Amino acid sequence: MKKALVVGIDDYPSSPLSGCVNDAVAIANTLEKNGDGSPNFSIRILTSNEVNVTTAVLSEAIHQLFTGDADTVLFFFAGHGIINPDTNAGYIVSQNGAKGSWGMSLSEILGLANRAYPRIKSTVIILDSCHSGFAGEVPALGNEQIAAIGTGVTILTACHRDGTAGEFKGHGLFTDILLDGLSGSSADICGRITPASLYSHVDQTLGPWEQRPIYKANVQTFVTLRQVSPKISLEILRRLPEYFPDAASTFRLDPSFDAYSGESGQSN
Repeated sequence: MKKALVVGIDDYPSSPLSGCVNDAVAIANTLEKNGDGSPNFSIRILTSNEVNVTTAVLSEAIHQLFTGDADTVLFFFAGHGIINPDTNAGYIVSQNGAKGSWGMSLSEILGLANRAYPRIKSTVIILDSCHSGFAGEVPALGNEQIAAIGTGVTILTACHRDGTAGEFKGHGLFTDILLDGLSGSSADICGRITPASLYSHVDQTLGPWEQRPIYKANVQTFVTLRQVSPKISLEILRRLPEYFPDAASTFRLDPSFDAYSGESGQSN
């Protein structure tokens, strides 16, 4: 069983955004089905154009996400993010967030994910918000940062802890590339899309002077977020041991494989 909570907030009373609802809707629509149309994630979506995403609403939805058993749960958030310098705590900002009560703390979200294992075998947290790279950090002596990521948890963020997340043409810059990866650009040869392959795709697409994504994980196996058509037929891949029985094998090409034949070199 795979389930996902997808949240997008544009309608902040001050400093409204313009691409987060679009991001959430597109992510939800993409994750809901695999490339062949088969069911993938069971989705719950919260967007500020449909509901007032208050701290209470956001908190209840996140707690419900980590209730019960599941193979994989995914939390996606697009909206404002902030670090409180007085307490060195990071937050995703709810629609009614304000100083002293910004929204949901990143440490609380991570705590829920950490405690969910092994009821929930894999948790993936994806954040398209400023300062989102703070996720997974805890204060240490000397104000240094150490990771506190539990078993089975993966975090993918739009920027580092001191960075900002930009918007571009109606989408978050990070999520726009993420959607391209989920559509197939980050799939492996068998058509599997993982958080690690998505990070690689985003990292290589963004220029060195733009926001830098962050990937953190404590996993023993990679989780498949979506399946698309394989780049090479699985039937052919399964026959590779026949073509190459050992590492020194050479597969001799038959002349009939060539599109050109005959002394004249003309196409048949």
